[in-house]
Amino acid sequence: MGTKTQPQPQKENERRIRANDREFNAQFKYADNFIKTSKYTLLTFLPFNLLEQFQRLANFYFLCLLVLQLIPAISSLTPVTTAIPLIGVLTLTAVKDAYDDIQRHLSDSQVNNRRSKTLRNGQLVDAKWSGVQVGDVIRLENNQFVAADILLLTTSEPNGLCFIETAELDGETNLKCKQCLPEITELGQRHDLLWNFNGEIICERPNNLLNKFEGTLIWRNQRYALDNEKILLRGCVLRNTQWCYGVVIFAGKDTKLMQNSGKTQFKSTGVDRLLNFIIIGIVLFLLSICAFFTLACAIWESFIGQHFQVYLPWENIIPKNVAQGSTVIGLLVFFSYAIVLNTVVPISLYVSVEVIRFAQSFLINWDEEMYYEQSKTHAKARTTTLNEELGQIQYIFSDKTGTLTQNIMTFNKCSINGRTYGDVFDLRTGEVIEVTDALEPVDFSANPEFEPDFRWYDRTLLDAVRSDEEHAQNFFRLLALCHTVMPEYVEGHLEYQAQSPDEAALVSAARNFGFVFRSRTPNSITIEVKGNREEYELLNIIDFNNVRKRMSVILRRGDDIFLYCKGADNVIYDRLSSSQNDIKTRTQDHLNKFAGEGLRTLVLAERHLDEAYYMDWSQRQQVAAVSLDAREEKLNAMYEEIETELILVGVTAIEDKLQDGVPQTIANLQMAGLKIWVLTGDKQETAINIGYSCQLLTDELADVFIVDGSSLEEVNKQLREFRESVRILNRFRPTPLEPAVNLNINGGNSADRNSSVMYGSGLRTQTSPPPAPAISVVTFSAECNELYDNLEKGEEGATTLRPDEIIEENTGFAIVVNGHSLVHCLSPELESKFLDVASQCKAVICCRVTPLQKALVVELIKRAKNAVTLAIGDGANDVSMIKAAHIGVGISGQEGLQAVLASDYSIAQFRYLERLLLVHGRWSYYRMCKFLRYFFYKNFAFTLCHCWYSFFCGFSAQTVFDPMFISVYNLFYTSLPVLALGVFEQDVSDKHSIEYPKLYTPGMKSQLFNTREFVYSVLHGAFSSLILFLIPYGTYKDGISPNGLILSDHMTLGAVVATILIIDNTAQIALYTSYWTIFNHITIWGSLVCFFVLDYFYNYVFGGPYVGSLAMAMKDLTFWATTVITVIVIMAPVLAYKFYLIDVHPSLADKIRLKCRVSTRSRQSNMVMRTPSARKARRSLRSGYAFAHQEGFGRLITSGKIMRKLPQEFAFPLGLGSKKLQPQTTDGNEGKNSQNNNNSTRSNKNSSTGYLNDTDAESAAGGGGSNGAHNEEDVSPRAPCQDLDTINL
Repeated sequence: MGTKTQPQPQKENERRIRANDREFNAQFKYADNFIKTSKYTLLTFLPFNLLEQFQRLANFYFLCLLVLQLIPAISSLTPVTTAIPLIGVLTLTAVKDAYDDIQRHLSDSQVNNRRSKTLRNGQLVDAKWSGVQVGDVIRLENNQFVAADILLLTTSEPNGLCFIETAELDGETNLKCKQCLPEITELGQRHDLLWNFNGEIICERPNNLLNKFEGTLIWRNQRYALDNEKILLRGCVLRNTQWCYGVVIFAGKDTKLMQNSGKTQFKSTGVDRLLNFIIIGIVLFLLSICAFFTLACAIWESFIGQHFQVYLPWENIIPKNVAQGSTVIGLLVFFSYAIVLNTVVPISLYVSVEVIRFAQSFLINWDEEMYYEQSKTHAKARTTTLNEELGQIQYIFSDKTGTLTQNIMTFNKCSINGRTYGDVFDLRTGEVIEVTDALEPVDFSANPEFEPDFRWYDRTLLDAVRSDEEHAQNFFRLLALCHTVMPEYVEGHLEYQAQSPDEAALVSAARNFGFVFRSRTPNSITIEVKGNREEYELLNIIDFNNVRKRMSVILRRGDDIFLYCKGADNVIYDRLSSSQNDIKTRTQDHLNKFAGEGLRTLVLAERHLDEAYYMDWSQRQQVAAVSLDAREEKLNAMYEEIETELILVGVTAIEDKLQDGVPQTIANLQMAGLKIWVLTGDKQETAINIGYSCQLLTDELADVFIVDGSSLEEVNKQLREFRESVRILNRFRPTPLEPAVNLNINGGNSADRNSSVMYGSGLRTQTSPPPAPAISVVTFSAECNELYDNLEKGEEGATTLRPDEIIEENTGFAIVVNGHSLVHCLSPELESKFLDVASQCKAVICCRVTPLQKALVVELIKRAKNAVTLAIGDGANDVSMIKAAHIGVGISGQEGLQAVLASDYSIAQFRYLERLLLVHGRWSYYRMCKFLRYFFYKNFAFTLCHCWYSFFCGFSAQTVFDPMFISVYNLFYTSLPVLALGVFEQDVSDKHSIEYPKLYTPGMKSQLFNTREFVYSVLHGAFSSLILFLIPYGTYKDGISPNGLILSDHMTLGAVVATILIIDNTAQIALYTSYWTIFNHITIWGSLVCFFVLDYFYNYVFGGPYVGSLAMAMKDLTFWATTVITVIVIMAPVLAYKFYLIDVHPSLADKIRLKCRVSTRSRQSNMVMRTPSARKARRSLRSGYAFAHQEGFGRLITSGKIMRKLPQEFAFPLGLGSKKLQPQTTDGNEGKNSQNNNNSTRSNKNSSTGYLNDTDAESAAGGGGSNGAHNEEDVSPRAPCQDLDTINL
């Protein structure tokens, strides 16, 4: 290897690496390739886990109580009552945390133990990934993951090319090309030369920029510039390349993948955070109560207690001086009451919460409605601590590729010479037949090169091709020739590798129709038409890029020279011959139709070239190509010249297949009030097309803002313009009010169409918008500026909207942000302006974003909006976003399990997110809130009885109940009913939860459990405890039974109050329960029986101190009269308030339940408004062309660099760029969703404001009119598209 040179000092902003020299590289202490995502080790688990658990305020609170209970002088309760539950909670949580960390250890071990071939002393040796170090030369083979960030040295392909797939980094499955330095390719795979390679690399320090790399290679006294085209990043997969060698630059945590992965964050729910706040409040409340009783006790002992020392002697530790003794007694009583009253928040609360969450997680795992048959995958709750947060989501951040789409392109329809193909018509009625799986596709088996997975249903196009119809033949010949696809043979079968799945779909379509692309060289392209080979000389490829939005090839066959071109419709239409007006008009109608169905369109055109003209153009093009001055501009001018006077050939319509049910899911989630942002690494055009396909972008939008500025000033200007546009619309449109919809139980339906309309629960008068400012060329700017100033300053007369109106009503805009612009949007200078615009848009799409940018966007919304966020994705590029959000959802897709492993919940399809949130999320939140309200009620009703009794026992901390009753009250007597409530309770069915998305709104606004609801539960408990104590106390004080026995003893009073308390709890939870199951009956009535059984067993079998107290009291009529009166007095106000709410201020759930109850008794149809169809007509986007890549392979093809002859014994597997359809074997709901999504079924736009009879809804759902009555519950109509909170039953 030669002599080692002395190291040069390394600058702070650079990194020095020498190949094959571990000694040199070791001095810089670079990170090794060992990956660690786990939190604990065997030694650190116990201390670290306990430290983390005691950071929870509740655990620390109960630890302090346990310490106090260990002091006999102040504790009237045994410490076992607190120690056992606390240890149980800590153990349960520790076991769960240990299990989660073991899974992380296993994942780390799997990655670190992957094998990699590394050069050692001139020989290739097998080494673990964790053993690879910076500076090592490693060998990669086809379909192998890249172990670390490496500088490409040599490859098996000519000209040092290799192909990689970057799905783990940016979600894109199309292949990307990398090329090593030409000067190093001579090393080949000779290990002696590679071992002697001692080049020194000076490069940037580790960072998270995936598309940028700057460095210099010093080798043989020469300096070579290094850029991103020569770097392979960890997480990439080598494709279509037999082998390659590279030197490791970044390893382990320094790799760009790990720099983008983000840190694992401890996640807690909003309910947890609220509970922490409430506990602080309760502790302060207890301290104030204890302080009051301390003072009261000291006063009582000073004036009264001192005179009763014969009967109530003071302890020996108490000073004999009255003032000092009273003070000391008061101080001790402070701690005594702190222990007695701690049951306001018992440790059993946290045990119950964990049990409920655990059970709810199993309900998610067992839900057959979220089982995906094709991949045999169930939904899985990977955490048990976040379930109720699913019911409070406000923002959803979604990846695109593999999450919303299947990343499968299909040739769906086309237009040739002014005629459309692809629709199937009923020969009897002439109507278009909806394409379903039951419809028989066209048989292409007569073509030996057909693909079994290809589906086409319109036979007329195949007949036209086989009958040698000129235009159809020319159409498919153009598709077979105008592309940059590479053919290869895998086990004797022809496969295509494309940089874009769009191109693969078009070439595949031509192949199935008989125009088979066979091979290419740098100067020729060969196709096969009906068994006859046609070879064309390839003169030029004018490649695609994002500016040109088109690509062309110039071909020669015989004496004919012609140009084939395909591209975006607006680009091609501007270059068509003037004689094409008639066919342009007809084809434009077809373009509008295809675009309205959400298809990606390309226009095809051709031009026949004169020999002399082409030769002259070619010479001038060559001069422009070697020009040193403004080369790009000159070349573009040459391309513009030849791509004119084109003849229109036709239009292709490609469907980027969405996952089943995506449009319906998005429509329902948006109706529930959730904001959906799409964050994707794909190109802008692709992202916009998918936005329209999945109905995130619709025709109703006033405008779609594009933020693509490259500098801070440009982005600032664009955001200001967009903000002004939004304000103008908000100011001059009518006040956004929705008419109330009266759902008359008897079938009547009316909407108030007068100027005064129902809005929420009150009346508002619709006001006319202010007059628009006078617009003229001279005054427009000044008047608008004045308008903006007024709006910004909030001057009188400026129209402002309430925040809830903005959230619900500002649906007129969408915004699309490019990755390089997003950098500026996230800067402190523009952050607030970006949020101002984005928060008032219906949809936000961020494209070309890095994984770290995804996480930064999520963090921005969490911080600035204080909103609950959910991130959903399927690839490693989504991991940082999933970790950053409050809830992370991973999709078990085609891009590995990295997203699933980092997620909190995993599902198989995006459509299951609707059920996960609107059903399980809402139910979990609803159950948890109801559980907490009842739990706090029963514990305050129980605990505060001691407070009232204190006024009659000299504030001595004497308990009113039996100590055993206090110990088991929350463990046996009241635990199971409230657990059943928290696990099984539901206000409406799962079907109605999805049909009425507005039911989700209370969770978003935290309406079901908040500080106000907590205070209400406390006051309710305090009222109940007062009645519970005073009525029995008044009855039994100085009471005498009919046979003359005295009733006024402490034990009888305690037994009676305890019994009435249990009966009251049973009545309260029975009233609380809306959904009765066998478990509710067993736990509620069983707990009541359990009280009497256990009380008898404890007192009579074990000889408890209260033996006979309850039994004697129950023999007397006084007990039963007292019980009935007390329960009635407690329950009457509760029942009255409940009836008042249902009758005067019913919630949406109350209305739906009432409607369901009435509908079961009355078969009279009710008029409701339908959910808007998820498949709406889409505007004709002139930029909606079907190219998903940024730049093509044209330069590499014509240079010959991309060409190679493969050895027959080496076969490449199918790359992801080629068209590979997955068979759609769905049934049930899946089939319905697939049918709605993929077969372009469209409804009238005005359906969102139409009315649908229940009987019609049943018919639409598949039920006949005659038997619609008994199916009414199963086919309930969709929810109104308007605000359902305004329904009046």
